[in-house]
Amino acid sequence: MSEQSSNFGASGEYANAVADRDGAAVPIEASSSLDKAIDILLELQRAGSPLGVTAAARAAGLPKSSAHRLLQGLARRGLVEQDAQGRYRPGFVLVALGLGALETDPVVGAARPVLEEEAAALGETVFLTAVRGGRIAVLAKTEGTGFLRAAPQVGSTVPTHATAVGKLQLAFAPDELGSMGEPVRERFTARTATSAAELELAAADARRTGWATNREEWIPGLAVVAAPVFRSGRLVAALAVAASSARLDELGVERVARRAVAAAERIGARLAGECAPSAGGDR
Repeated sequence: MSEQSSNFGASGEYANAVADRDGAAVPIEASSSLDKAIDILLELQRAGSPLGVTAAARAAGLPKSSAHRLLQGLARRGLVEQDAQGRYRPGFVLVALGLGALETDPVVGAARPVLEEEAAALGETVFLTAVRGGRIAVLAKTEGTGFLRAAPQVGSTVPTHATAVGKLQLAFAPDELGSMGEPVRERFTARTATSAAELELAAADARRTGWATNREEWIPGLAVVAAPVFRSGRLVAALAVAASSARLDELGVERVARRAVAAAERIGARLAGECAPSAGGDR
């Protein structure tokens, strides 16, 4: 959209309009309604569970009547759906749109077979993350048979300061995030690093070793080892292996880190169009 235009007729018929890319008039009211509908969709996604009309309106900062009207319109197009209690959640059309966007992402395409190999070899869930819209998002995952098979979900975002992938981002491409990823660093557990000094040390350690860990800094009992995916020397994603703290100790942090680094290198090679060797035996 361009800025508000003053060239839509002297009669003032389109005085309250903006021009689209083809120069056609679009009423400001329509643009505002679209923004409000998007706000509601974002709030439903962030909530993680269905919301009633009142809760959705409150979260999006809208009058209840406006929220109800927008939700009904979104429901008619399959972008939201209602559960048995009449609460709203993201609909199948919205999910399909998101999955379609991910499927066309070259990083996801290059990573998927590698994620499957590593999940099968380790028996744990392997994730692919990358910065999208200034936040670290989960782009893909392959579930293992171990701890926390369902979390986090594809499409969700993860905190920068409390995750292994966040440490890698701060180490190799902090400018994509700004302000260390979040304006306020929530202390999720007693082990969460919240000061800039702590995060700078973690980033320096990740640069030195080429990988990063998270030991119960975000979710109690969860341990993660992550490695950076580079393309032409630039960080484009991160591969993360998630397990319970006890399971990671059983597997061996160094062993998992070696596998993660090698797997991330295979993804980078695939992105570059090179023939990457398979995982092969244990490392």
